[in-house]
Amino acid sequence: MSETTSRPPLPDHLSIDPRSPHFVAAVFEHDVGIRFNGKERNDVEEYCISEGWIKVPAGKTLDRKGRPLLIKLSGVVEAYYR
Repeated sequence: MSETTSRPPLPDHLSIDPRSPHFVAAVFEHDVGIRFNGKERNDVEEYCISEGWIKVPAGKTLDRKGRPLLIKLSGVVEAYYR
């Protein structure tokens, strides 16, 4: 993979859901990592750095539309490119 392509800056609020207004397709062309309270998280659906929260699936529970039910966790959020 070449590093000649410039990476867009990571937004303060980002979601992996394409229907969300916080979805930025250009960011997902690169591998994004999330560190929450010092631990690497691979199950983050949405985050906000300034407000200090992430949303993760609540087990295997689904909402009525078949999407994972999300819970909000508060703490220190760091986003970075891997």
